Amino acid sequence: MTELAERYPLLSGIQGPSDLGDLSDEDLESLCEEVRQAIIDTVAQTGGHLGASLGTVELTVALHAELESPRDRILWDVGHQAYGHKLLTGRLEGFDTLRQYGGTSGFLRRVESEHDVMGAGHASTSISYAVGLAEAQRHSGQDDSQVVAVIGDGALTGGMAYEGLNQAGALGSPIKVILNDNGFSISQNVGALSRMFQRVRVDPTLTKYREDLERNLSRIPGATGIGSTLRDAIKSQWFEPGALFEALGFAYVGPVDGHDLKAVRNALRAVKDMDRPVLVHLHTVKGKGYAPAEAHGEAMHGATPFSVESGQAKKKSSGGPPAYTEVFGKALVAEAERDPRVVGVTAAMLKGTGMQHMMDRFPDRTYDVGIAEQHGAVFACGLAIAGYRPVVAIYSTFLQRAFDPIVHDAAIQELPVIFAIDRGGLVGDDGPTHHGVFDLAYLRGVPGMTIMAPKDEAELVNMLHTALRIDGPVAFRYPRGAGVGVDLPERPEVLPIGKAEVLETGQRVALIGYGFGATLAAQSADLVADGLGARPTVVNARFCKPIDAHLMRQLAARHDLLVTIEDHVEHGGFGSAVLEELEDVPGRLLRIAVPDRFIDHGKRELLLEEVGLTPESVAERTIGALEAPAGIMRTG
Repeated sequence: MTELAERYPLLSGIQGPSDLGDLSDEDLESLCEEVRQAIIDTVAQTGGHLGASLGTVELTVALHAELESPRDRILWDVGHQAYGHKLLTGRLEGFDTLRQYGGTSGFLRRVESEHDVMGAGHASTSISYAVGLAEAQRHSGQDDSQVVAVIGDGALTGGMAYEGLNQAGALGSPIKVILNDNGFSISQNVGALSRMFQRVRVDPTLTKYREDLERNLSRIPGATGIGSTLRDAIKSQWFEPGALFEALGFAYVGPVDGHDLKAVRNALRAVKDMDRPVLVHLHTVKGKGYAPAEAHGEAMHGATPFSVESGQAKKKSSGGPPAYTEVFGKALVAEAERDPRVVGVTAAMLKGTGMQHMMDRFPDRTYDVGIAEQHGAVFACGLAIAGYRPVVAIYSTFLQRAFDPIVHDAAIQELPVIFAIDRGGLVGDDGPTHHGVFDLAYLRGVPGMTIMAPKDEAELVNMLHTALRIDGPVAFRYPRGAGVGVDLPERPEVLPIGKAEVLETGQRVALIGYGFGATLAAQSADLVADGLGARPTVVNARFCKPIDAHLMRQLAARHDLLVTIEDHVEHGGFGSAVLEELEDVPGRLLRIAVPDRFIDHGKRELLLEEVGLTPESVAERTIGALEAPAGIMRTG
């Protein structure tokens, strides 16, 4: 017997969802426990999205027991709820490589399994996918399979989910939406809709009241119409969540205990043949079945490797440099203490962006808008119109969803909205859906934007201070993880707009780094010097827009080769900005950046090595470019 078979006797025999049909009710209950244990065992070693997947174990088993994947389409919003789905679709073998370089993805990927109908690392998309699939089936006449969207872990706070619900109701699309209501996204859910759901969660008498009322009204002779009207009126008065979905054209079923396997299966059977939109509302507990995850839903949303016995992280803090996120959060509080106009805004990422420091110190000036980046950006514009200085802290990958408001609402109106872009660059284990490598490309073309990136944590403090003094939209990006270990300024300075910093003056080659690239340029200088026999010039660009055009032209005139270095895609990035500025200047330019492909998941250090963003690779490519035949070279 293999180790997997010994540890997970039922789960190890599951090669696909069809194997669940041979299991008894008792076996399915035992299977749930094995799936839960396999998730805990694996994430304890690899890290990953623990709480969300533990909370959907019974739902996952019920779905695969009642449906026929992949003929029936199960859509997970988002993939971090779906570790159990991976295990039941033949991926137990290799699950121990979860989120590891070259291993199993932490999200769903169409290339990984035929059971992964859609890939998603961003929330609130499943219902729109489901409506599209259902309509495609209707047009093709192949409408005998189920389309089920599992949405939860806060994804229903995103506006796109309601756009999908609205169209599904209008079309009468026969989709099934499973609402996994656990009261969380990453942080505690926010907003009026969350409070509505929470009221039902904490007051089960409302559900009983509704059931008793409807039963009694149905007994009144001739009162069918009146009973229906009274029922709807009372639903509205008591804010029953079903009223909202029924108004959108959905049949509403629930709330159902999402950890009662039999109840979930019965609910799925009840709605299976409904030829209309249906929403099944499940109550679940994030982290269910593992006490540390239940007690700390936010902290163990994205867990680092931990001890199964205690739930404590295995790697203790080494007392090294603080993370950029932490530096930003505390610097924002300091700015807010100096200026009552400073307001913090984030999108379901209070701790992830360091904004919890603002919430702790200035709760009335800190806003978590939920998974609603587009709304958050426009909300900030409203604050700016009223004279405030909003700082919107959002991960680079999620800021993509706020692009239209950045152009339409912030830039055109020249509003002083500051976008603090966390997780700029390659972020590691979450892979291509989360790498923040496109922000310069989608921001550079926006008129009136000021765009910056610090070389270290001290410069981050100065850039925030500078941004708050610019009368127009500003964006600055910084990487995930620890700073470089420099002292933070006691009093932040205002940086000269559009001016780079020459860190070292040398010969023949100018290494021009942007953000992380500036650190990498400095780290590469010794290796380049060894190959050249002379020290290179090293420049911290600081600004991508406006670029330091005067310095760039000086450097081009005085050096044989300019090398731009950045952890951003090559097309449209900082190197492109330099190339555009020097288009009429003869010379050679080598751009070192993230290549034009999606980069997989893995530790950041491994990914940087893969794409050539290491001192050794920078030096090798620089020396190679100098040794190439003379002429104009615009890229590497």
